[in-house]
Amino acid sequence: MAHLADHGKRRCRWVNGPLVVGAGPSGLAVGACLKEHGVPSVILERSNCIASLWQSRVYDRLKLHLPKQFCQLPKLPFPEDFPEYPSKNQFVDYLESYAAHFQLNKRFDETVVSAKHDNTCGMWRVRTCVGRHGSRGRRNEVEYICQWLVVATGENAECVVPEMEGSEEFGRQVMHTSDYRSGEAYRGRQVLVVGCGNSAMEVCLDLCHHNAFPTMVVRDAVHVLPRETFGRSTFELAVSLMKWLPVKLVDKVLLISSWMILGNIEKYGLRRPSLGPLELKNTQGKTPVLDIGALQKIKTGEIKVVPGIKRLLHGRAELVDGRILDVDSIILATGYHSNVHSWLQVAFPDGWKGGSGLYAVGFTRRGLSGASMDAVKIAEDIGRVWKEETRQAKRITACHRRCTSQN
Repeated sequence: MAHLADHGKRRCRWVNGPLVVGAGPSGLAVGACLKEHGVPSVILERSNCIASLWQSRVYDRLKLHLPKQFCQLPKLPFPEDFPEYPSKNQFVDYLESYAAHFQLNKRFDETVVSAKHDNTCGMWRVRTCVGRHGSRGRRNEVEYICQWLVVATGENAECVVPEMEGSEEFGRQVMHTSDYRSGEAYRGRQVLVVGCGNSAMEVCLDLCHHNAFPTMVVRDAVHVLPRETFGRSTFELAVSLMKWLPVKLVDKVLLISSWMILGNIEKYGLRRPSLGPLELKNTQGKTPVLDIGALQKIKTGEIKVVPGIKRLLHGRAELVDGRILDVDSIILATGYHSNVHSWLQVAFPDGWKGGSGLYAVGFTRRGLSGASMDAVKIAEDIGRVWKEETRQAKRITACHRRCTSQN
């Protein structure tokens, strides 16, 4: 960052290199890859820490769903002594050491308000509000001017909270999984968990371990696969098979092996989608559940499965099939969505690269490995331009010096 000036009440900063929005794994990966190409960058983060989702909005028992070799960021692997599925705290420690190793330039507590490309000067103008609450007072605004803008806020920026009829009448606790930490506070309570993804399954399992009584609301079809297939990571098996077989055939292999290991899950109220797990992930972004024990609890009845909620009553929930359940608490495992549309004032790129120096990382629905691949591509693309512009600047400087010396 080379320049700081005041324009009225808004500070203006020139960024020498790309501006990266988001200090999660995607943003850190881009910053590290850029540094390897000799390109400086500035990373903006609206929270007061890196990887705020992992540090502040996930439950205690969370572990990586995939083996660590598929979750490590570019240029720096996990420590060898880490287990195959690192815990939440281990992953955060890894990210902290990653940022420190590459000495990334991070600015916390800055929320991006708008980003637009100024065609007149060919630069990006990115406005932010400084402060943990994103105060929009004029004196708290900063405008960044940069040649490249990298959007790394990810697909999990904002909680999805569905509207439920009767919620004002319910009179009991309703929270999103982003606020759930442990089942300790739910001992002996009837808990309705809305959702059937990995988070919903793991929260239900955690509630069981703390002697609560979870009921999972399953509104959609879902693929449940074993985390390991015949002693090998199911994901690793799928990646290996896709090198030789088409996706639909790999899906058949996964479903057959899943049936052999897990049995017929449909008799427990878990309908499988018509598309296979990989095809569904590729076309709709829906991730299959990798079972770590919740399915056995469903089979024994410790986790009950019910259809959708029709409406909430006082301390109860009426289901679409007419049943009425007593409920002490509701936990919404309803996922997250991106917030880019609220501040990016141009069309979002379809892939990792857009126009006018705009890039996106972590939006291809391919997890941490996909984000890492995008980060490498972005850094290479920017690095080529950076090196060419640097060479031109050196030639201009050399010419200027010769002319000066001759006068």
